[in-house]
Amino acid sequence: MTVHKPDPSTLDLSDVEWQVPTFDSGGGGNCMRFALKGQWILVGDTEDPDGAPLVFTRQEFEAAILGAKAGEFDHLAGLA
Repeated sequence: MTVHKPDPSTLDLSDVEWQVPTFDSGGGGNCMRFALKGQWILVGDTEDPDGAPLVFTRQEFEAAILGAKAGEFDHLAGLA
């Protein structure tokens, strides 16, 4: 089944409550931010708060989180 995600520029983000990880990115608060908008998970950049976020389904976001927990992306952060 193909999911048709909305164009991020068409989303009204005025009521979105962004969450920022508590882990320090080492950049003085520059990091990713996350939010829920209806059925969509939004991922944005705190350095570009007016920029369009990436839009994911819950299933896509879950797969990414489980992969991160399993260490699949450790090499990207220099942890492996």
